Amino acid sequence: MAENRTIDALKHGKVNIADDVIGVIGSIAASEIEGIKALSGTFSEEVMEIIGKKSFNKGIHVEMIDEKVTIDLSVVVDYGTKIHEIAKKVQESVKLAIESMTGLEVIAVNVLVEGINTKIESK
Repeated sequence: MAENRTIDALKHGKVNIADDVIGVIGSIAASEIEGIKALSGTFSEEVMEIIGKKSFNKGIHVEMIDEKVTIDLSVVVDYGTKIHEIAKKVQESVKLAIESMTGLEVIAVNVLVEGINTKIESK
């Protein structure tokens, strides 16, 4: 996922944005939505986190063709939330964040609900 893309040839040079950067933007935007407990990663991402290597791209896959982005997010939602409403909010938030910060067009934000958090946290 660490591929760089040239998004614009400016007067004074080029602007390259790595896929990882787009993934971090999407991760932060998704995690800010109420009802999203966490992003769910692959087994290897979980193992890396256990040994101390935190990944902000956990549970995210970015694909860019030309200047059009498709992003897949795997999430864990809190029990009792309306999954379809949360997924829609995630799609809107991630699309807005990536487009406003990078100038790229987001053509799809695919939300994959991989789990439900049933633990009740004490306040």
